This record gives sequence, C-alpha cells and structure tokens, in this order.
Amino acid sequence: MKPSNPRVIASKILCRVIYKGESLSQLLVKIEEANDPLVRDLCFGSLRWHERLSAILKELLVKPLKNKDKDVECLLRLGFYQIIYQKTPDHAAVNETVAAVKGLKKPWAKKFVNGVLREFLRRKNILLEQIDQHDGARYAFPDWLLGKIKKSWPDDWRQVLEASNQRAPMVLRVNVLQQNRDAYYQKLGDAGFKASLSEVCDTAIILDSPVNVHELPDFATGAVSVQDTAAQLAAGLLDLKSGMKVLDACAAPGGKTGHILESCKNLDVIAVDNSATRLVQVKENLERLSLQATLLAEDAGDVDNWAKEILFDRILLDAPCSATGVIRRHPDIKCLRRPDDIA
Repeated sequence: MKPSNPRVIASKILCRVIYKGESLSQLLVKIEEANDPLVRDLCFGSLRWHERLSAILKELLVKPLKNKDKDVECLLRLGFYQIIYQKTPDHAAVNETVAAVKGLKKPWAKKFVNGVLREFLRRKNILLEQIDQHDGARYAFPDWLLGKIKKSWPDDWRQVLEASNQRAPMVLRVNVLQQNRDAYYQKLGDAGFKASLSEVCDTAIILDSPVNVHELPDFATGAVSVQDTAAQLAAGLLDLKSGMKVLDACAAPGGKTGHILESCKNLDVIAVDNSATRLVQVKENLERLSLQATLLAEDAGDVDNWAKEILFDRILLDAPCSATGVIRRHPDIKCLRRPDDIA
C-alpha cells in the first residue's frame, strides 16, 4: 500500500474490513504504514462507531456510491468520526478529509466529499438527535447483535454496550526472564512513558496512552509484549513446573505461548493452530522473545492425527468463539460477525 496520507491509508483499511471481511488486527500487522498512531486511531474509532457513522452517511447521500467508490464512503465516515469524536476543529477535519481525496485518485470526489461534510456540519445537531432515536445507531451496534445483548442482559444492556464502546487501554506484559516488572516500569518512566502497575496481574503494566510498540524500550529484544491483563492471567492458572510438557491449543497469534515460556524455564511446549499462516505470527513472536516451541499446523481437536501417544501435563485451550466479549479491543467484530456465528 503506497499512499502516505494517514486518512487515505485508513480509508483503504476500512474498505478491506467492511466490504471484504478482513480482520483489522491482521491488516495492521501486514501494512507498514498502519504503525502511524493517527491511522490506528482513525481505524479503531471509525469501526467502533461504524453503525452510527453509517446512519449519518445514509441520511446525507441520495443513494449509495458504486462498489468501486466505497473508499470514498469510508473517507466520509472518517470525516464524520473526526468531527464528532476527535478534538479536530471542524474546518480542519473537513479540509484534511477533502485533501485526502487526492490519494484516492478520484478527482470528481473532492467536491462531493466537501459538500457532504459541510452539509453534515450544517445539520449536525438535528441529524444526530434524529438518528440516535434508534438504539442501533446510538450505541453503534448492528440490530441483530443489539437484540441478542438486550435479551441476555435485559436490565444492564446499556451498560454492556457503553463499556464495549470504550477505548481499551494498552497493556504490556513484562518478560520476567529478562527483568522484573518494577525494573521495566522504571525503564518506561526514564524513557518518558506514563503508566501504572496492574493490581490484578503481577506481569502487567498499563500505559496511560497507546504508543507504537517499536518505541517501547527493548521491545525488539523481547523485554515486553502487548497483551491484555485478563489474557495474562491464563499462564498463572496452569501452575507450571520445570520439565512439564504443555499444549497450547489454538495458539495463534502466540501471546499466551510466549507467556507460558516466560513463566517457567525448561518447558516442552507444543503450540497448535489450524492456520499455517497465523502460525507464522507465533514463530515471529517467539523469535523476538528468544524462546522456542514446537509449532504444528493442525486441528487441535484431531488429536489422533498429530498427538499420537503424547501425554501433556498441562493444556491451555483458548478456543475460537464469537469474541463479542472483546469488542472494546476489536471493534471490527461488530462488522465481521453475522447472526449465524453466535448461538
């Protein structure tokens, strides 16, 4: 992907998520320009509020754009997102979004985008009040998923939705094979990063603001990884002892595999995932951490095919699921999931 304008990059990423069903987290790994903090904020924010932004778009367009011009629609959603949710002044949001049209190589769209955004500014308050009468737009959840949440949480569904729309903090996992948490916390402070120690997990540090991982002290040499606090609790529950044979089933992208190996020396770890492509991520993560495990591209449930007579002392199974419990960190789930995906 060649364009360097953050809004152009973000609009193209959004197109691949919304219209091609690709995973945001995987795209952010694949696309080098996505390391730009603005690109990431635009992508996460626009997907978090996708249903609401799409409702606005529907009200302002006479008819949907052609399939070949969906990148223009995505750029408009980015403009709405900046105006509503970012601290970008209205005129700057409009000007920057219009300027980004050049990167789409669609000269006709410049006047069109400018007109739609300015019309939104003129009607913003009335338009938002109007679309927010519908819970799906107000809370930015697809109607089918909203209905399931209301049914499951009849008294608390609003709190569930509001919590799901919060920005997830960036949490670090300190590699205790290299240094203890307090030492790395001090190193972060010396480097100018503001953070706090988790009270729930003794390997976790919570950053005040997200950063590019490559800016973190000693990230490249495996001193620290990014992993949610809850996910960091899993390795501790295994009560690992030196010499154990451990299976990490459904292992990709390898966060828990790495943590298992960091938690106890001299483990024999086998990491299984049915996606050879995703196992590449596990391999890369372990190489950065200077750790080793046996990686198998197999169906973890088909033990007769790959496990033979292997006996494991511990098994960690983080099985595929709807992932609706992690929407806060993966807002693209609201676009990617379908009713048939959830029982």
